[in-house]
Amino acid sequence: MSDLPYRPNVGGVLFNRAGHVLVARRADMPNAEGAAGGWQLPQGGVDEGEDPRAAICREMREEIGTDRFTILAEHGEWLTYDFPQGLGIAIARRYRGQKQRWFALGFEGEDADIRLDADAHQEFDAWRWAELSELPSLAVAFKRPIYERLARDFVRFAVAR
Repeated sequence: MSDLPYRPNVGGVLFNRAGHVLVARRADMPNAEGAAGGWQLPQGGVDEGEDPRAAICREMREEIGTDRFTILAEHGEWLTYDFPQGLGIAIARRYRGQKQRWFALGFEGEDADIRLDADAHQEFDAWRWAELSELPSLAVAFKRPIYERLARDFVRFAVAR
């Protein structure tokens, strides 16, 4: 598996005016109400030749149905994680894992602007606002180091504005 490439990916840490972040529950994990692993930040693949900034705007529209945000910051590094052995998703047969460019985003809308059903391929079935420090405890184990890093590196945005 280590000879496979990483899939280019973007992710968004969407901060509301109170400094909380949007987390969404994967539709394929509906019983993960409080359990680690069912909740994550919006993220998705970068299309061939697509700029990461354009990709995060597209992914936010597709996954959470809104473009009511501004880009506050772009993480300075591509962060990577490997897929665990036996992960039952098709993408894991073509890629070793994902390399991600993360963005801190300032939500400019209202809660009603979040629409998980905006795309035909709905990835999430629930969402909520969470403390930035909660992120690592909500993540599946193989994503936890990235969420720990984001919780440290984007802490300056976790304030009321």
